[in-house]
Amino acid sequence: MFGRRKKGSAAEDAAGEAEQVVDSVDTEADEAERVRLEPEPRPDGPWDSSEVRDPAEGRVDLGGLFVPGVDGMELRVEVAGDAIVAATVVLKDSAVQLQAFAAPKREGIWGEVREEIATGITQQGGVIDEVEGPLGWELRAQVPVQLPDGTGGFQVVRFVGVDGPRWFLRGVISGQGAVQPQAAGLLEQIFRDTVVVRGEGPMAPRDPIVLKLPDDAQMVAENVQQEEQAGSRFSGGMGQLQRGPEITEVR
Repeated sequence: MFGRRKKGSAAEDAAGEAEQVVDSVDTEADEAERVRLEPEPRPDGPWDSSEVRDPAEGRVDLGGLFVPGVDGMELRVEVAGDAIVAATVVLKDSAVQLQAFAAPKREGIWGEVREEIATGITQQGGVIDEVEGPLGWELRAQVPVQLPDGTGGFQVVRFVGVDGPRWFLRGVISGQGAVQPQAAGLLEQIFRDTVVVRGEGPMAPRDPIVLKLPDDAQMVAENVQQEEQAGSRFSGGMGQLQRGPEITEVR
């Protein structure tokens, strides 16, 4: 699915060796151009905090993210160690996990991240399809999982992502919104309407943008112990996280 151009076979003479070197250089240049493009325009979001007059209007303030609030939604936060690094919006039988990361100022990383996620899933025996969807290029994946009865199965998920100014926002859509993408319109709109607060401090690329609980959050599971972040199943530090304490925002 993510095959690279095949290099020429080893030549027996100097001309053949030179051709092989040129082919290798061209391949590396093609890859660099593909994964290091500048972020594309975002006329429909997600938004940087500098692009929105009042990020808190109609959104839940999670510090590094302002997440749109809609009727009937359940908002969960997920932890890594002592830090809140992801938020999941649940709507009926679908959900979207939102996670923001620092990124280089002039380079988008979604192309590179897509390839890493795809490689990790296929190495586990999963299936990946890269398509251009409503939110741009995305991965539609069948991820191997263990079912409650102990047998093996697959979970269908969609990985979406958008590069912003010095940040990258990733979404993981699961449930019916992944099985039937045409039914995920509201989740996609929540992703588009999310505001990212990168901050001005120095951050290494791919560092998670830390979140916080809303001031008026109501804890649903007060005795849930925070779990250590599991080793990434998909790519360096950017895979799915263990679920931590949950909050419900009443709308």
